Amino acid sequence: MKFRADEIASVIQKEIEDFRGQMQTAEVGRVIEVGDGIARAVGLSSAMAGEMVEFPNGTPGQCFNLEENSVGIIILGDYLGIQEGDEVKTTGALLSVPVGEALIGRVVDPLGNPLDGKGPVVTSQTRPVEFMAPGVAERKPVTEPLQTGIKAVDAMTPIGRGQRELIIGDRKTGKSAIAVDTIINQKGGDVICVYVACGQRAANVNAVVEALRAAGAMDYTIVVSASAADPAPLQYIAPYAGAAMAEHFMYQGKHTLCVYDDLTKQAQAYRQLSLLMRRPPGREAYPGDVFYCHSRLLERAAKLSDEKGGGSMTALPIIETLEGEVSAYIPTNVISITDGQIYLEPDLFFAGVRPAINVGISVSRVGGNAQTKAMKKVAGSLRLDLAAFRELEAFAQLGTELDKATQGQLDRGRRMVELLKQPQYQPMHAADQAISIYAGTKGAFDQIPVPQVAAAEQFLLRFIREEKSEIRKALVEKKELSAETEEQLKQALEEFKRRFQLESQAAAAAAPKPATAAAAV
Repeated sequence: MKFRADEIASVIQKEIEDFRGQMQTAEVGRVIEVGDGIARAVGLSSAMAGEMVEFPNGTPGQCFNLEENSVGIIILGDYLGIQEGDEVKTTGALLSVPVGEALIGRVVDPLGNPLDGKGPVVTSQTRPVEFMAPGVAERKPVTEPLQTGIKAVDAMTPIGRGQRELIIGDRKTGKSAIAVDTIINQKGGDVICVYVACGQRAANVNAVVEALRAAGAMDYTIVVSASAADPAPLQYIAPYAGAAMAEHFMYQGKHTLCVYDDLTKQAQAYRQLSLLMRRPPGREAYPGDVFYCHSRLLERAAKLSDEKGGGSMTALPIIETLEGEVSAYIPTNVISITDGQIYLEPDLFFAGVRPAINVGISVSRVGGNAQTKAMKKVAGSLRLDLAAFRELEAFAQLGTELDKATQGQLDRGRRMVELLKQPQYQPMHAADQAISIYAGTKGAFDQIPVPQVAAAEQFLLRFIREEKSEIRKALVEKKELSAETEEQLKQALEEFKRRFQLESQAAAAAAPKPATAAAAV
């Protein structure tokens, strides 16, 4: 190979001409104390609150406490590789996470690093973890329903796009199940979902991801996981990171749903960090600003005005109570921030009423505004009827003689409770819910034994879908129960009652007869 000196000289000359001296400056400090997910450093006199810093092993941190002589840093990663005396340098940037389409369908940690083994997340867009919530003038009233697919929720505590509805209850009462069913119900819609698992067992997170994947819901879902094995700083920032990922789509005019599972664990992680940083403790040893910690997160959920693109972010925070103690510090804080709560009761759950929603305490402060006209019409009195049934049921336990009307109300109530039961991972279309609840409130199931109500409901929905499809089509398209459609539905219910009775009799006749005592002898 022959070298041409003139070519080499011209390339070197061009490089020299294009050379621009660049000077990079960074403030460098020294770690004087490290452990339990936090570090204290000196020499970072101009560090900003919330600024990202970097340790020698590449682990990022965030300035948490700005003191007179030192800076308290929370370490967002493995803190065991950092030692006293290590250098720490500022980055001049606030803590940010990657956002965009590339994250959809992925399982990531709160910093956007992949956890699903599908390679790196390729996106050039980032967004600050902490962001100012939209002001009053930038918002619009919540009027559009976000269907959960759960009859008891959509009928009695409806959720609208841009609302914050708290799911609260003891452990193992089906809180995550409601949130996951809501995500699955968005399939085929225009809602992008973010599921933030904060302080959960890794096995539980894996089970949720597998359930979403099996239902085809991962095609529009981002899972942000900071499991119980992760350091407290990652658990603390996980909900904010999830909110930032959802906000990116909201400000593009899209609709998003953010599930925070759960904020009790996040508050405990924040308490741990604050106590380690020697911030003064308050009630239940939580720091004084734990309310602000949750309010600045949940206020980011909004229905934006048309000038801002009309996007929305709906928040479903989850709070775990101890022995049903709703008046504890964190539950009362979050109840006061949100637009309503779904309270799940252990007694109902263990009695087989699932979802175990206590209709007395559960409420949606948006109410009928977040319901379709059809659902609003059929479920108007359902809540009061169920509350009255619970009172009557308690009264009937005294063994007193009941008049015919009261007995009829009790029987109807038992059938409505049975009708509102729903298996997990089986959300229902809004039109099917309206048909089912209309049939229940109009007494279509009154002559059917309580154990057969679920089978009768399935028979009714199949009958309407196959033979009276024009009724369902009208409900799906118009989303309201017109006088004409209602008349058709009444006639269909009469036919359904005759059909189901004939089928039940045929099934009873075909069933094998039990051997009698005489035959046995």
